[in-house]
Amino acid sequence: MAVVLGIETSCDETGVGIVADGRLIGAALASSMDEHARYGGVVPEIAARAHLESLVPCVEAAFRQAGIGPAELDAVAVTSGPGLATALQTGLAAAKAYALAWDRPLYGVHHLAGHVAADTLEHGPLPRRSVALIVSGGHTSLLLLGDLARDPIVHLGDTRDDAAGEAFDKIARILGLAYPGGPAVDRAARDGDPRAIDFPRAMLGAGYDFSFSGLKSAVARHVERDGPGFSVPDVAASFQEAVVDVLTRKAVDACRAHGVDTLVIVGGVAANHRLRRVAAERCGAAGVTLRIPSPRLCTDNGAMIAAVGGLLVAAGAPPSPFDLAADPSAPLTRASLTPDRL
Repeated sequence: MAVVLGIETSCDETGVGIVADGRLIGAALASSMDEHARYGGVVPEIAARAHLESLVPCVEAAFRQAGIGPAELDAVAVTSGPGLATALQTGLAAAKAYALAWDRPLYGVHHLAGHVAADTLEHGPLPRRSVALIVSGGHTSLLLLGDLARDPIVHLGDTRDDAAGEAFDKIARILGLAYPGGPAVDRAARDGDPRAIDFPRAMLGAGYDFSFSGLKSAVARHVERDGPGFSVPDVAASFQEAVVDVLTRKAVDACRAHGVDTLVIVGGVAANHRLRRVAAERCGAAGVTLRIPSPRLCTDNGAMIAAVGGLLVAAGAPPSPFDLAADPSAPLTRASLTPDRL
């Protein structure tokens, strides 16, 4: 049984998780979100300082919850990309220090693979083949997956401009809603009519790539044209519906086209209520099994990084060298960011 400590510091949340044989046994999370709110987005230097302050307390809290000590660990896993450079470096430096002090192997893993692995903590191992839709503040990708620890990750489509979560943040600002925009738009949309405004569905019939910049512009023009009399709930609901419609249609179409019967939706935007409902309806109609982790595992956390580490240990993957560098723009081709992969 592999016991792995995972550290996640790619953005504004300091996450630490301990996973034992695919089960989450300890976790702690600290967020610097409130410190960024007045800027309308994450400030890298503030995030890095917050990670520095929170990492040791979070590691200690995760060990307390797990009821174990460092001697019982088999490995340390850490996000080494992508993300904010200074934030990644803080977590990576800490993970190296812990691994050296405890004489444990180090595994540098890809942040987005962590989001996929988070689902295994609730729903068990992934099937032999699946399609994953990753929707977060910085990424929107449609992937064809095999064995997450061993096989290359195939990109079916990616966003050509704004990621879905980024679009939510920008629309929230236009509507005068709070930061972060995803939860704020989701809440406002519950009192609105998703059919009130026919916002565009960009690239709906053009393969599996995504584009949300045109939708963002359409919302801005609508608000400007209607002036102070526009309905925030209706605009929020109609915008959200346009995003959800494109995401779910492309994801289900990808499953059908590739003969896959399991769709995994992960990332911060996967916590969106409307996305979860429409995805369930469309997957049900298509005979596709839908897997979405609970909201607490959708946002950035250390458990998802520990989960990837556990899969890599079980697969016999080589650990990372201690000169492993953070890669803020790491492409997603494999779960491990170790140079000598399986």
